[in-house]
Amino acid sequence: MTDLQLSLIAAAGVFVAGVFTYNKIQEYKAKKSVERAFSSDHDDVLMRSGDEPVARQEPSFSLDSATPGLAGGEASVAAAALSAMAAEFSTDDESGKPASDDELAARANAASAAAAEQATALVDPLIDCLLPLALEAPARGDKLLPVLQTLRMVGNKPVHFIGKAVSGDWEPITHGGVYTELQGGVQLASRSTALNELEYSELVTRLRAMADEIGAEPAVPDMMEVMAEARNLHRFVAGHDAQLGVNLQTNGAPWSVNTLIGALEKQGFDVRPDGRFVMPDGEGGFLFSLSTNVTPAEETTSRLTLLLDVPCVAPARDGFGAMVACAKSLVARLDATIVDDYNQPLSDAALTEIAGQVQDFYTEMNDADIPAGSTRALRLFS
Repeated sequence: MTDLQLSLIAAAGVFVAGVFTYNKIQEYKAKKSVERAFSSDHDDVLMRSGDEPVARQEPSFSLDSATPGLAGGEASVAAAALSAMAAEFSTDDESGKPASDDELAARANAASAAAAEQATALVDPLIDCLLPLALEAPARGDKLLPVLQTLRMVGNKPVHFIGKAVSGDWEPITHGGVYTELQGGVQLASRSTALNELEYSELVTRLRAMADEIGAEPAVPDMMEVMAEARNLHRFVAGHDAQLGVNLQTNGAPWSVNTLIGALEKQGFDVRPDGRFVMPDGEGGFLFSLSTNVTPAEETTSRLTLLLDVPCVAPARDGFGAMVACAKSLVARLDATIVDDYNQPLSDAALTEIAGQVQDFYTEMNDADIPAGSTRALRLFS
């Protein structure tokens, strides 16, 4: 191979190396440009400490049909609170004019009050054992929720958590929120039992493990005091666990269950998946239920029972009056007689006397600050 050929080969190698190096430099520059454009290493304004200046950003709300990370009642409570806040902070009135400062302040106060009400519905000082959790540093709801959801129940008692937002207001914990303190609550009693020592011991153990995971210090109440409160509350629940029933007895042959279904649907009853007949209240709940007193396999029945769960229906709905009116309508439709549990006819005078006793019952519940049909009562009498 001649010297000229060797020189040409060397020159070609240098050229190829130069092109390769140039391409690598351009690739590196492009990569750094993309990284800068999509970098997420920005300061978190809500987590900032001190008086560092920040650029102003317009607030915005993102409301999904279901708030991820919340379970059961907390999801609906949080969604309702966010919807209320979004509506309250609208800057225009119906005429399209900008809202005044006074109107904006009033809306802000209303939104704050709504958030506090929603928080109390979850962690209620009257019916829950409060479990304060001091956070080592402000924490995001996104980080808290997966851990908090590991402690939802002890025994058959629900456990809920709320957070103190950077605004100073207590609210349901949501994704996107930032919280400086937490408050837990375990329900002290239910219709069936009071919180007991075994359940409370389990709660404390799991609470401390959970607190370690999120960087919090729990304040655990004295067990003896908690047990006393739980027993007192359960005594009240047991003493006011009132269910009133009126019966319809056929005046002739037993009714065909298939025929009854049509009559009851015309009367306004809905059939629930568990086979119960319920009278809707127009807001997703029901006023009273009806039983045919027979198994699904039986074809006829001679007796129907209408049942009112008194502490779960607000006085304004007049559940007992509505139930009696329904019974009287069915009497005419089915040729029946209204009777008590001993098959004795119930006169109008007797029904009026019972209605007065129901009003006394409502007064007792109001005096105990547990109004019938309230969120507090529905939690206790579930």
